[in-house]
Amino acid sequence: MEKFYITTAIDYANAKPHIGHAYEKILSDVLARWSRFYEKDTFFLTGTDENAQKNDQVAKEKNIPTKDFVDKNTESFEELCKTLNLTNDDFIKTTQDRHIKVAQAIFKKVYDKGDIYKKTYSGKYCEGCEAFLGERDLVDGKCPEHKKKPKIIEEENYFFKLSKYEKEILKLCSSKNFIVPSGWRKEIVNRIKLDGLKDISVSRQGLDWGIDTPIDSEHKIYVWIDALTNYISALSYPAGAKYKKYWPADVHVVGKGINWFHSVIWPAILMSAEIPLPKQILVHGYVTFNGEKISKSLGNAIDPSELIDKYGVDQFRYTMLKDIPFDQDGDFSENSLKDRTNNELANDLGNLLSRTLSLCEKYYSGKLTKQKNDGLFEKLNLKKIEKHIENYNLHLALEEIWSFVRASNKYVNDKEPWKNEETREVVLYNLLEAIRISSLLLSSFIPGSCDKINSQLGIKSGTIKNIKFGVIKKYSIKKGDILFKKIE
Repeated sequence: MEKFYITTAIDYANAKPHIGHAYEKILSDVLARWSRFYEKDTFFLTGTDENAQKNDQVAKEKNIPTKDFVDKNTESFEELCKTLNLTNDDFIKTTQDRHIKVAQAIFKKVYDKGDIYKKTYSGKYCEGCEAFLGERDLVDGKCPEHKKKPKIIEEENYFFKLSKYEKEILKLCSSKNFIVPSGWRKEIVNRIKLDGLKDISVSRQGLDWGIDTPIDSEHKIYVWIDALTNYISALSYPAGAKYKKYWPADVHVVGKGINWFHSVIWPAILMSAEIPLPKQILVHGYVTFNGEKISKSLGNAIDPSELIDKYGVDQFRYTMLKDIPFDQDGDFSENSLKDRTNNELANDLGNLLSRTLSLCEKYYSGKLTKQKNDGLFEKLNLKKIEKHIENYNLHLALEEIWSFVRASNKYVNDKEPWKNEETREVVLYNLLEAIRISSLLLSSFIPGSCDKINSQLGIKSGTIKNIKFGVIKKYSIKKGDILFKKIE
């Protein structure tokens, strides 16, 4: 069986999650579910970055022990996974022993290779990014992500010979399918060509939070080196069965702000440690609010759990995916959530289900046997849907599925089965099949609602093999509650 290993970035545990975190997780979950739909052996990983210094700083500001503070916030990320109805197979925490051992092992392996050395360094350090920034990274002397001037830090650190791998990294990043979309690939390639690769600090001195380097107990492993190893520590590198089965990762899903770390630093570390490279870095844009990136540090975070409590999880998932193409920044709008719920979900899909089942119960007591194909399925373009998902254009895939839902609504209006007794059974069977197949195609996007559809149809969910007409020989339907309640 073909395998598929997908990861999200791990999130800082310095505050509760916001809808930017939710977007990346939903996007990844759809891809994981779609992979399983195609019967691939799928492993989906998410988690939290608990060793970051910003976690320690905020905990100290709040006068809470750092471990207690981190544990509490991590709970909210784990709870979000459940709230979003994610199918993640694991949740990695970087304070876990299984991770610490692997992070130290990788550091030691790179050190033994001769690729880590000690030197004194002075530079501009952004605490929000937890990274040293060059002049080219700044806008008006400030970090463009966090709107703050970086601190000047001078300290003795251990450095990784990133410059040693410049040619290999440039070749990798120049390849067509390693970084997608192409705009972010070009940005990385241009930066390497313009500035080259300079050696980077991989330790920090004098800290009381983080993972000790295995070569010097006075130094902590730089958080980005530690964090990136989560993708293999969760698989029990190097001897674990999951590591042997699933590595290399098929897709790392990351926000554009951490593209450099994943596309340049992570592959270079893996090259040094002689570990196979991930196949692809999928870079998405930011969720914005009034044009500004949603961020805890900027104080405009929106709690996804509150929106889900108010409107429903599938309504939230659908709107986020429909409104925000992965390759662009997208503005969140509560009004859009209401409109899409009322019009697309309730009027189009919900109404199609409700009136079809009502007619089936009225005329046939909910029992329908297989009938001839009446041509409705010519309106379904499965290849187009598959191509959109292959290219990560989930909003376009949804639009294509919805064109079939709308065609089904037009079909019932045109055929008028409440009037035409001769064709009634054929029309209603074709509609039940259309709803079943729509539910299969939408099960990766709005899974809870599709489970409800299947329950009312009296069937179980299926795989890609079931996307064909006439699979169900006899329907025994039982109409249930309204699928999507309209928002006043």
